[in-house]
Amino acid sequence: MNKFYNMIESHRVGQQHPPKVNSTVQKIKRLVLQKWYHSGGYFNSPRVLANTSNLAWSLCFQQRDVGGFMASPDFGHLLKPTGNNAVQINRACLSMAQYHYGIGLKILNQLVSEINQHNPGLPATRQRRIASSFRDQSLFQIFQISLTSLFQLKADVKFFVYGKFSVGSKLQELSLLLSLSCLSFDFMGTSYDESSDEIGTVQVPSSWKPALEDSSTLQIFFDYYQMNQMFSKEALECLLRLASTRRSLFSNDTARMKFLSLLMQGTKEILQTGIGLAGHDNYHAFCRLLGRFKVNYQLSELVNADGYSEWIRLVAEFTLKSLHSWKWAGSSVYYLLNLWSRSVTSVRYLESDKPNLLDEYVPKVIEGFVSSRFDSLQSELSDELGENPLDNVEVLQDQLEFFPYLCRFQYESCSSYLMKIVEPIMQSYMKEANLQMHVGSYELSVTESKLAWFTHIVAAILKTKQISGFSGDSHEILDAEISACVLRLINISDSGFHNKRYGDVSKQRLDRAILTFLQHLRRCYIGDQAVLSSKQLYARLSELLGLHDHLLLLNVIVGKIATNLKYYTECKEVIDHTLNLFLEMTSGYMTGKLLLKLDTVKHIISNQNREQFPFIENWECFRCRTTLYYTLGMLIFLEDSPLKFKSSMEPFLQVLVRLESTPDALFQSDAVKYAFVGLMRDLRGITMATNSRRTYGFFFDWLYPAHMPLLLKGVAHYADIPEVTTPLLKFMAELVLNRSQRLVFDTSSPNGILLFREVSKLIVAYGSRVLPLPNKADMYTFKYKGISICLTILTRALSGNFVNFGIFELYGDRALVDALDITIKMILSIPLADIFAFRKVAAAYFAFLETLFNGHLSFVLSLDKTAFMLLVGSLESGLKDLSEKISSQCAYAIDNLATFYFTHVTVGESVTSPTAVNVAGLISDCADLFSRVLRTLFEVVILEDRGNQWTLSRAILSMILISEEMFTNIKAQILASYPPDQQQRLSLCFDKLMADVMLSLDAKNRDRFSQNLTRFKSEFCTK
Repeated sequence: MNKFYNMIESHRVGQQHPPKVNSTVQKIKRLVLQKWYHSGGYFNSPRVLANTSNLAWSLCFQQRDVGGFMASPDFGHLLKPTGNNAVQINRACLSMAQYHYGIGLKILNQLVSEINQHNPGLPATRQRRIASSFRDQSLFQIFQISLTSLFQLKADVKFFVYGKFSVGSKLQELSLLLSLSCLSFDFMGTSYDESSDEIGTVQVPSSWKPALEDSSTLQIFFDYYQMNQMFSKEALECLLRLASTRRSLFSNDTARMKFLSLLMQGTKEILQTGIGLAGHDNYHAFCRLLGRFKVNYQLSELVNADGYSEWIRLVAEFTLKSLHSWKWAGSSVYYLLNLWSRSVTSVRYLESDKPNLLDEYVPKVIEGFVSSRFDSLQSELSDELGENPLDNVEVLQDQLEFFPYLCRFQYESCSSYLMKIVEPIMQSYMKEANLQMHVGSYELSVTESKLAWFTHIVAAILKTKQISGFSGDSHEILDAEISACVLRLINISDSGFHNKRYGDVSKQRLDRAILTFLQHLRRCYIGDQAVLSSKQLYARLSELLGLHDHLLLLNVIVGKIATNLKYYTECKEVIDHTLNLFLEMTSGYMTGKLLLKLDTVKHIISNQNREQFPFIENWECFRCRTTLYYTLGMLIFLEDSPLKFKSSMEPFLQVLVRLESTPDALFQSDAVKYAFVGLMRDLRGITMATNSRRTYGFFFDWLYPAHMPLLLKGVAHYADIPEVTTPLLKFMAELVLNRSQRLVFDTSSPNGILLFREVSKLIVAYGSRVLPLPNKADMYTFKYKGISICLTILTRALSGNFVNFGIFELYGDRALVDALDITIKMILSIPLADIFAFRKVAAAYFAFLETLFNGHLSFVLSLDKTAFMLLVGSLESGLKDLSEKISSQCAYAIDNLATFYFTHVTVGESVTSPTAVNVAGLISDCADLFSRVLRTLFEVVILEDRGNQWTLSRAILSMILISEEMFTNIKAQILASYPPDQQQRLSLCFDKLMADVMLSLDAKNRDRFSQNLTRFKSEFCTK
């Protein structure tokens, strides 16, 4: 309620009120709230009524005659706050003095806003029923009140002034805000994102048809905008929503065309006069309004509308002005380009005989866009504090999302224009490459930025081929010609003087643009299927550059990748982009096979050293090493040759031998630390590339048993240094991940058991050293991150199905028990609040508990009571977590525990096994805890709309069956929390819940209960 009080206070600053008035108002508030809280209408939400009442009565502080308002006959209706009465009450307010008029408008506005907002305290289904009832019964009446107010206030030229407050202007603003609230109502319950500018189609009910087909409705908002007052933006927002009204609302095509013509005429007048567009908010809202024309209407309708020719001319002029006013227009241009883009893509479907005039204006828009981008470079480069769009991927995507469609519309003239303007720039760039002396950095930066913009534009044009399927021989030939410009640019940028400038920011921007272009070019035209359907492109590239097939083109791309990896040593952005392109090419099976045919790729695989990849020595780029060796590993394993694999692993073997022979006294030196961390990241990348049983076997046999002790040595020396232990633990987490069933050993092989022993040793070594360490400020980096990775390692090992864990107990091997013991100690050392605060820790924690309760329940039941209660208590908290994955994991764990109790105790013949005795004792001692768990399960189902209700139902049934008394108590507690007049109905819901449910946990009985629970929730939440 703070927002309401803040708003109220803004009206009361500096005002003093007689104690008698204050006392009277407080009495009124108490009386109204008391009556409303006990009413049975739809609007008896305490939050809605308290806020609305506070607002209404606090505004009464501005009245001179509070007593007169209280004495009004209409005041008695306040005690009957049903939906229709609420509107009648405010009609009464509107019929009174101007001050009361304002009260009524504000109450109605707040009422609409409150109903439209999601209330976390109400289930979504009930919230939707309330909103639907309000929409059907009252919303249109309120919208009519706002329209009536707008017409009356416009006609009344007298402005009432109270002190310094212009009542008439304020009432006009309140009326517009009320109209905007009504038009912004979530009619369909889609819960769209209010923080976004995108509003989609407004699903106005059919009952609104007469009002919207009335031309005066649309005109009144244009009239209010023309007043150029403080509320002009709200008028535009209303027009935007009216322009977004669903097409099917109108009676026929004639009515819809009349509405469109009025919209077009109104926006044309604004374009002609420019009224209000000096304000940025108005400017942005007006661009959004123009953008909606092609979203809601077909091009044929626009062309056939009255005044289209003049309108499209004015829009083109406005677009050009906006493009060149890039500092002012900013993101507003996005909506204008959207209008032009949607228009040109619809031309192919246009059947009208009238000229669409797009041929005349689109080339001007294209030229305006390119020239404005080039013109903006000088200001952007000179402004050190400003952000360059070339450095921001999201900004680039916004600016280039629609422009390529304009280029494809008149591709021949557009490509000619682009090549014409870029040719002199490339000539200048080539001359600078051949100079031996230093060139002015500013001029060179401008040149490279222009080339980067050109390259991004070409890349975006190629991208549209993937999305929209623009095809045809003419398009392929033009694609080849503009692509040839960029391919020539690659040679220029990496030759001569430019070959020494990899540290310059403008050079890095250009190379990132080139990588983006190569990425889209490869997706469109490289591959066995692509080359067969792209003969014209390769024929033209052969004429221009001698590239007659995709293998030669692929060699150009790989050459650029190799150059970047060799010469970029510090720019992580370019290295990441280069490696991602290389990885994408390698991930495809056919493309990967093609890469192996290239000499450049063979050279890269055979020469994995710092001369070939100098960036791997840079600590800032150490993360890139994993991606690099993941890519190289996939290429190595594509050949499926043990000899090739061993020769490729020789550099790693040398590092391993050197580290293993390093004395303990020198092991903590910086050189050894960097080498160890780099090795862990490299080996993790190689492990990620093993996607089959055979390739994993290559790597495992190479690593085990000779080199596993090095991991324990690393933990022993670096347990308190997270930048070392994190890569080490992540490598082990990858090693035990049974992806694609790669961890499947021969039936006679002990490798699964041996691997888990190594896992156990590593976790015990890490846990025993990290637990005694003192706490630090950044606990996540220092401790929690490492513990969460250990949980991931053990979870993957326990659920990987590559080892029979019964072997350990059978032969007295403590590997499993030791690993679980130290892991329990580590997780109990983390406060539950911290577990939920760090989401990665929470994800690893609950995944581990699910696995633990599923396959190793005997260990859980052997824990002491305190540890057991902490684990189960955390499961109860996890049930309420917003993440459905975590909630489901907790439900599965609880279900496994309750099912075990039911099977061995409830329906068991005798409780004799130690595990059964333990579970009986623990659940008996922790009865209150399990009672809370069952209540939490019911509360989640009743009060929240979860997508995992099926999972929750499993846990609820097993909990109910283990103790009928517990279920009876929970039922009584839930019923007691509801009003007495509802308890009988809700009790009947509980009875129906257990209808036809047997004392069994077989699949059929569980499914029956799940169906009952769905009906239970629906009936229970019905008001």
